[in-house]
Amino acid sequence: MTAIAVTIAGSDSGGGAGIQADLKTFSALGVYGASVIAALTAQNTLGVTGIHDVPAAFVTAQIDAVFSDLPVNAVKIGMLANPEVIRAVAAGLDRFEQKAVVLDPVMVATSGDVLLREEAIATLIGDLFPRALLVTPNLREAARILDGEPAVSEAEMERQGEAIVALGAAAVLIKGGHGSGSEASDVLVTRAGERRWFRSRRIDTVNTHGTGCTLSSAIAAGLALGRPLDEAVGEAKAYLSAAIAASDRLRIGRGHGPVHHFHAWW
Repeated sequence: MTAIAVTIAGSDSGGGAGIQADLKTFSALGVYGASVIAALTAQNTLGVTGIHDVPAAFVTAQIDAVFSDLPVNAVKIGMLANPEVIRAVAAGLDRFEQKAVVLDPVMVATSGDVLLREEAIATLIGDLFPRALLVTPNLREAARILDGEPAVSEAEMERQGEAIVALGAAAVLIKGGHGSGSEASDVLVTRAGERRWFRSRRIDTVNTHGTGCTLSSAIAAGLALGRPLDEAVGEAKAYLSAAIAASDRLRIGRGHGPVHHFHAWW
């Protein structure tokens, strides 16, 4: 049986993040990718110049079309710009009984552009966190979810992970890529009380566009292939690190370029 993953996210017209990054990641990791486009962005390596919401009813139509036909093994959720779309996605997950759900709470682009409206945060937490197997915020997103400050120590990252799990998610991976130091360290905190750290060498490059999308979709790909959660996270972290390390082989745009999703092939 072919492993299938679906991304429900926003489109990046520049190709480095969002739906485009997710589908590239699925393909690179041997998983068939399908998509539900929840928002359109006018975007490149320099920033986001426009956002066009997809009507919630059409998001529902895409979900019904994809999930009624394809035997989906895992779902990655990215940019959802407004409460109506979030509620439509939550209803779709229930309707098709999806459990292997990786939720990347996309709030701010690498360029600093806001992608999630303030009024949508509570809906995201209330409607999607309880339906997620894993939530994958970076340091700034975790702080915004908890209405606090970004963690500056590993102990604070663990405490914030515990607080986010308490909001309903089965597990949270707090990503330390926006932190400091020679290592990029992420911590996996589960409802069962487990703590596991994943570390990689911090790579000096400006080509970091789409790193969060790529990591969460790589985890979803691992789940689609039947990996346990911690194994899927470890393999995804290794894949992303290699994709970042190879990113300078690409010459894409004049700003924050994308990671090299197909570094193993070209």
